[in-house]
Amino acid sequence: MCAILIACLNIQLFAQVISIEPEIHMLALGDSYTIGESVERTERWPHQFVDELKREGIVAHDPDYIATTGWTTRDLLTGIAGQLNTDKDYNLVSILIGVNNQYQGIQFSTYEPDLREIIEFAISLVDGDSSRVFILSIPDYAYTPFGQGKELISQELDAYNAVNKRLAGEYQIPRVDVTPLSRKGLEDPDLVAGDGLHPSASQYKGWVREIRPFLKLPE
Repeated sequence: MCAILIACLNIQLFAQVISIEPEIHMLALGDSYTIGESVERTERWPHQFVDELKREGIVAHDPDYIATTGWTTRDLLTGIAGQLNTDKDYNLVSILIGVNNQYQGIQFSTYEPDLREIIEFAISLVDGDSSRVFILSIPDYAYTPFGQGKELISQELDAYNAVNKRLAGEYQIPRVDVTPLSRKGLEDPDLVAGDGLHPSASQYKGWVREIRPFLKLPE
């Protein structure tokens, strides 16, 4: 029984680690939240994240993106098939996808199988090392001027986030919960971009702070 408990604890700890190599080639998968709609390229959260790694002494190259505003999980899978640069070797992959499934009213049951396929692709891209893949929760746009505090939006996104949380545990990939910060958007307008919908550079900086504790840096 003790051995089983220790093994379970080790798995849980492993799931909390994002392994960072001395040199990072990152691929960011997602939608408008990944490409930073309404902010400058350097203000996108993956770019800010890479800058954080550089401050830690990591040789971190600018991230590559397979992401487009409005993409659903199915769109992302199509984008991966058509846009992946197979000549590059990536050792870190991020995933943030699903808000447009909810916004476009796509059947909820399609989210899990699509996300499984995306996660499995990402893990295969880093030679099966799940600690080099991480997923971010879906932010809650109800807490923006566009969302107007609509409770139904939050309820539906909670359901999507429950799925990505469960799959992160199943595949043993770290999951960073950025949703609580996004839910401060109405009380702190600085967290929302000028379009009244997407996160600002300041909120993305906060996301990087949420990611930071998960990092396992090279010794």
